[in-house]
Order: sequence, then C-alpha cells, then structure tokens
Amino acid sequence: MSKILAIESSCDETAVAITDNGKLLANVVSSQVAVHVKYGGVMPEIASRLHTENITVCLKEALDQSHLRLEDIDAFAVTRGPGLIGCLHVGMQAAKTLAMLFHKPLIPVHHLAGHIYANEYVGQFAFPLLCVVVSGGNTELVLMRGDLDFEIVGETKDDAVGECYDKVARVLGLPYPGGLPIDQHAKLGQHSYKLPEPLAGKGTLDFSYSGLKTSVINLVNSLKMKGEEVNVNDMARSFQDVAIGMILDKATKAALTYGVKQVVLAGGVSANSYLRAQMKQRLEGTGIDLIIPPLWCTTDNAAMIAKVAEHLYREKVFAPLTLGVDPNWRISDFRHFD
Repeated sequence: MSKILAIESSCDETAVAITDNGKLLANVVSSQVAVHVKYGGVMPEIASRLHTENITVCLKEALDQSHLRLEDIDAFAVTRGPGLIGCLHVGMQAAKTLAMLFHKPLIPVHHLAGHIYANEYVGQFAFPLLCVVVSGGNTELVLMRGDLDFEIVGETKDDAVGECYDKVARVLGLPYPGGLPIDQHAKLGQHSYKLPEPLAGKGTLDFSYSGLKTSVINLVNSLKMKGEEVNVNDMARSFQDVAIGMILDKATKAALTYGVKQVVLAGGVSANSYLRAQMKQRLEGTGIDLIIPPLWCTTDNAAMIAKVAEHLYREKVFAPLTLGVDPNWRISDFRHFD
C-alpha cells in the first residue's frame, strides 16, 4: 500500500495529485494559459512566479479532495525535468521540503514518462510497445520493451511539433495555444499549399520541424507582400497534413520495424483529432493495439506524475534531498540523478 503525493510544475500548469495504491484521490490543476495568451507563448519568468503563488493553494485543495493529511503520505514525487528551469525549481523545492519535514522518500519523475504512463488510467500496457510522445517541447518515439524501460528510437532534431503549431498559428492570426485552432480550421480547408516534408525519404525515424515552420511563415509573409489573401483554412490543412503526416509515417514504420504489440499516444499534441483518427486507421489490420489517452491526460497534470511514481516507489527509486532539477533530462537516463 502506498499513498503518493505528486507535484508537476514544468511549464505553465501548477498541479498536485494524490493516489492511494493506484486509485486517484485528487488531481488539482491550476492553468496559466489565460495569463500567457496575450504574449503568444509561455513567459518563463511570469510562469515561475505564478507557480510560487499557486503551489500551496493546489496542495491544500488536493489534500482536501483526498481527505488526507500530509502525515498520511508515504512518498513525495515531483517532476525533475525536462521543462523550464525556473518552473521546475518551484515544484522541486516544495517536494523536497515536504519530504524533509515528514521524513518520507523523494521520487524524481521524468515529465515525458508521466505523459506515457497517463495511459495506464485507461488501458493496460502490453510490451514491447511504442510511445509516440508529441507536445510543445518534445517529439519522440520511445520504445519500451518492459516496465520503466525507455529507449529513444526517433526524436526531433530542432523544433518540437507543438512549438511549430504555436508559431504557425501566430502567423495565421490564430489564438494561442495553436493546436486546437489549427486542427479546427484544417477540417474546413483543402491541401492546396505546397510545403516541404523535412527528412522525408531519408530512412530515419528522426523528425525536423524548423524547415516546415519557416516555410509556412515565409509563404504567408510573401503572399501578404504581394497583396494576395491567405486562405487560413487551406493553410492550416496543408500544414497539418505535413506535420502530423510525418508522425504517422515514422510511428507506423517504427511500430512495424520493432514488432511492437501496442502503440500509445502521449503529450499535448495527442489531443489532435486528426492524429487520433489517422493513427487508428494506420494500425487497422496490423494486429497492433492502440491506446489513446483521454483529453484530460493530454495536458500537463500531476496524476500522470503520480502514476509513474507508483512504479518507482515499488522499485525504491528514491533521490537524496540534494537533488536538483534538470531541464534537459533525457527519458533514457531517468534513473540517473547526477
């Protein structure tokens, strides 16, 4: 039996969750999107300050929801990375303080592992499996041959797909975050703009989104300079076909190459309706199972951190109170804290 209190503060959501032997008792999330929207993206300094203001409020609310006291908690888990360094520090200091005061283990959790294991709230993992991790800061294909066994088999060489969505949305005059509005406009448009497919035909499972992003920005600016109207729906469709198409092609290739039993989607971009529908279609008839996370699991939350922490608690993967954050922590190194 284990009661885990988990803290997530890697970007612009302050979150605290509590689980009891796998049962989710509380999942509190304070989002900062309304604050950052006017900047068209997350402002790290502002995000850190808001985490400092929100962390104790979220902590109290989670305890109230779970009907537990801090003395009842068996271990404190926290997102160590990757993420924005100032934001990570707020959650880390809170978790370390609690672990020290109540003499309980401190469990460092990798943010992307959290997104992956959030799928356990809706399905059971079947190994080997392929994790398609797509978010504002990450685009990776992660092979899991067993529990807590992560091998990166493909990753972006520059921008993440979610970041690309936000930049394209901005140049098209669409609101931040850009994922949902582009997805919505794409459903109304046609693929009428020619855009590059970086690394296509190169035989690699890696991604590149910088060239695609730059091409859209240059094309939109060029059309405006010529006095020509940009068809937002068509541009959104053309962009999404290429951006998501790269993920579909490489994920399908990796799944078949490694002979996986299951594919799981993870991260903020896994909320994309086109990705969900097309991934299901790509795997039809292959015998490969697909787990699609519920929408509440696609955005940052602490329930996903608690889910990983349950596994780490059983294996006694604890960290010293000298632990620091690591904004560039790789999922393949999640057991290394130095």
